[in-house]
Amino acid sequence: MKIGILGTRGIPNRYGGFEQCAEYLAVGLVERGHDVWVYNSDDHEYKGDVWQGVHIIHCKDPENKYGTFGQFIYDRNCFKDAKKRGFDILLQLGYTSNSIWYRIWPKDCKNIVNMDGLEWKRSKYNKYVQQFLKKAEKWAAIHADELIADSVGIQSYLKDKYQKASHFIPYGAEEFLNADETVLKAYSLQPYEYYLLIARMEPENNIEIIIKGYLQSNSSKPLVIVGKTNNAFGTYLLNTYGGNNNISFLGGIYDTVVVNNLRYYSLLYFHGHSVGGTNPSLLEAMGCRALIAAHNNVFNKSVLGEEDAFYFRDESEVGRIIEEVKAKEIYHYKLSNNIDKIVKLYNWDYIVYSYEKVFLQSLSQ
Repeated sequence: MKIGILGTRGIPNRYGGFEQCAEYLAVGLVERGHDVWVYNSDDHEYKGDVWQGVHIIHCKDPENKYGTFGQFIYDRNCFKDAKKRGFDILLQLGYTSNSIWYRIWPKDCKNIVNMDGLEWKRSKYNKYVQQFLKKAEKWAAIHADELIADSVGIQSYLKDKYQKASHFIPYGAEEFLNADETVLKAYSLQPYEYYLLIARMEPENNIEIIIKGYLQSNSSKPLVIVGKTNNAFGTYLLNTYGGNNNISFLGGIYDTVVVNNLRYYSLLYFHGHSVGGTNPSLLEAMGCRALIAAHNNVFNKSVLGEEDAFYFRDESEVGRIIEEVKAKEIYHYKLSNNIDKIVKLYNWDYIVYSYEKVFLQSLSQ
């Protein structure tokens, strides 16, 4: 098959979840003998035409000049190019800025869309943007040849909302096997003597609820927060809680080795995400044997299950969990069960196989 992948800033991954998905998926499909092409922003640091056997198409991306509107222009440029490529499959990762161009989607190939999460629920968007995102979601759901849902919660939503079936294929992760506690020295941390929260500074990630619950617990162990604080909500959190000696805002950390060791050696890892499907950072925490306290919602529970994490809805429940968890090793069964999920369900080989299966089925129809 000749396969095109668009909807990301490109590979190798320097940005986030969809870029990570594109990277693993593209390389995996090449290894299975397919001809794979990935669209890269011309602003991406990688300027080569081939990466690990994957063809790279560099498309003009004016986001730095026009802001968010530039993403729509970038996607349009990608679609205009794709119409000339003769793809069998065009995989679109996300719908936010892709679906407005459904009229110029290539007609001579199968258009497959990974629907991501419920983007219109994100509180960072005003009501006008949220209304647009609802329309964009509908355009993608209606006009795609096949839909992919990264969680069973999203799969059910698409069926109920649009009466359209989708294929459940989650993101992937790997088991972290190279723990090194010397990494903690740079942050003056001791193994299993701190709580960890890693997230974008957005209200729907329930960061303030976690902070308030931590403060209610009166724990003497520090709360470590990883994530850039250069937006309005991040600035508010930093100004409001940054003066507490037991709360450390470390900013963004992009060294995977450092982040994985922070996860591995935490006493509790808080995952407050409440919008979207399978979150890559949650899978990565599971792969690092983190003991997880997650926001109580269908998306997180569909990944973790009922018994393999602690769940909270409000700050009082966060405080109760902190008071309850005194030692990580007591809950070794939760850690082992989550590793089993990574190995059996969320491993990249299986995910690549699942995408390939959907592509082949689509072409046979």
